[in-house]
Amino acid sequence: MDHATLPPPGPSESARPSDFVRAAVIEDLKSGRFARVHTRFPPEPNGYLHIGHAKAICIDFGIAAEFGGRCNLRFDDTNPAKEEVEYVESIMADIRWLGFDWEDRLFYASDYFEQLYRFAEILIGKGKAYVCDLTPDQVREHRGTLTQPGTDSPFRSRSVEENLDLFRRMRAGEFPDGSRTLRARIEMASPNINLRDPVMYRILRAEHHRTGTAWCIYPMYDFAHGQSDSLEGITHSLCSLEYEIHRPLYDWFLDQLEIYHPRQIEFARLNLSYTVMSKRKLLRLVQEKHVRGWDDPRMPTLSGLRRRGYTPDAIRDFCERIGVAKKDSMVDVALLEHCLREDLNRRAPRVMGVLRPLRVVLENYPEGQVETFEAMVNPEDPSAGTRKVPFSRVLYIERDDFREQPPPKFFRLAPGREIRLRAAYFIRCERVVTDARGEVVELRCTYDPATRGGDAPDGRKVKSTIHWVSAAHALQAEVRLYDRLFLTENPDDAAEGQDFLSHVNPRSLEILADCRVEPSLAAARPGAIVQFERQGYFCLDPDSIPGRPVFNRAVSLKDEWARIEKGRKTAQSPG
Repeated sequence: MDHATLPPPGPSESARPSDFVRAAVIEDLKSGRFARVHTRFPPEPNGYLHIGHAKAICIDFGIAAEFGGRCNLRFDDTNPAKEEVEYVESIMADIRWLGFDWEDRLFYASDYFEQLYRFAEILIGKGKAYVCDLTPDQVREHRGTLTQPGTDSPFRSRSVEENLDLFRRMRAGEFPDGSRTLRARIEMASPNINLRDPVMYRILRAEHHRTGTAWCIYPMYDFAHGQSDSLEGITHSLCSLEYEIHRPLYDWFLDQLEIYHPRQIEFARLNLSYTVMSKRKLLRLVQEKHVRGWDDPRMPTLSGLRRRGYTPDAIRDFCERIGVAKKDSMVDVALLEHCLREDLNRRAPRVMGVLRPLRVVLENYPEGQVETFEAMVNPEDPSAGTRKVPFSRVLYIERDDFREQPPPKFFRLAPGREIRLRAAYFIRCERVVTDARGEVVELRCTYDPATRGGDAPDGRKVKSTIHWVSAAHALQAEVRLYDRLFLTENPDDAAEGQDFLSHVNPRSLEILADCRVEPSLAAARPGAIVQFERQGYFCLDPDSIPGRPVFNRAVSLKDEWARIEKGRKTAQSPG
């Protein structure tokens, strides 16, 4: 691609440096370093995207949009041994789901394999690259340490002619995998280890998902990255902080090749409590069956979050709230959950779902009679209207809403106590039916017909309102209750001889197979999100079949982040 052919949109009039990256972009436009903004998101197709990638996507695509620019999607497909078409397709689906569009700018590093090869030959011709026969272990030994300089490879002094011949024979497939590499000739005494003659190409016979077996040598990321940016006319190469130490190498390759030079800027990656972000570790969770797959709702992958019930709006809101920083820090997962609650509170329809059913028989309610009650779809959105809920003589309530011997401050149903059924009637518990083991299996209650709609004409009050479903009309459902996948805030902080897997939560999933939900959910499709009143937000899972829905709990109603924020404000208030 010729970057000179791209139109030069400038920053919008409202552009403000809300963070250091945007400040740098504005400065570059003002100074004339660049006349436009063109970013890129460069994922490796060796796994599924996770919430950390969502932050990068929001930055890359968001900054381009703010400044009237463009953002490319470019797959860094330089390691065919770990890449799959499945990952390519999932990445594109996730980016679109988040609400971003690369339009016609879909690229692959493999698009540039021939040009990258020519760049390598140019560096060899300039005496800036050489073919090395050291094994990977020997290369590490020669590299030195943070306190000791490296030592030159015995093959560093090969002539340009010999290096060109060997490199071309590497491409032709004359040598075994791993037997030779092409390395940059920079400085083995450099304090930056990345500049100590880094590998540019390695021999690897693996079928590539796009180029097949056309190549048996592949460029390393550090070599392909900057040159790909240059070929695409990228202005700002936005990377996570671990690439800061690689920036001198990024600059060195571009300067030695004397080609168009983008600017690399690094920002802190997302670290989320009770979560791991390494794709290598996420792959282990999948391969070792700690989870059911990449889209398991306990995973921090975008496909897992989507299946659990997270919305793109909630994730974008989260990414905006955490901002763009220069220093790594740990973000509390409670903030992510808070963003989801706020979003779903506005949009999710309310229904009643009983997770642990307890049978209730209204002894004075006419047998065979069915009434219909009107209940609000969403109290946060009056325009959503009402829904019809059937009512009959036999109901199910939540087992936790009854105590045979209620403790202090328990105001829900108990023997002799009256409570309100949401949008229906007052009922009183008259008798308790138990089984041979003494466990409560049924409640015999009475209802007050005068309290239809939930209020008593005589003005008497009750202290509790509970949800319910009609036994004759309710759908049987499976509900999956998800907890955090790890028991500790930082799973990588493991004892000696252990690793992050030692912190996996063995109770991260609880399956309730005999739940009851409103019949209105019979028409719901996978992906539909509702609030089970008094329970939390739930998403209909793809495992659902007609007549047997499966719901994943996205998040409970209890907002830990709101409590944290309230505590902070109280601590900061004067006096």
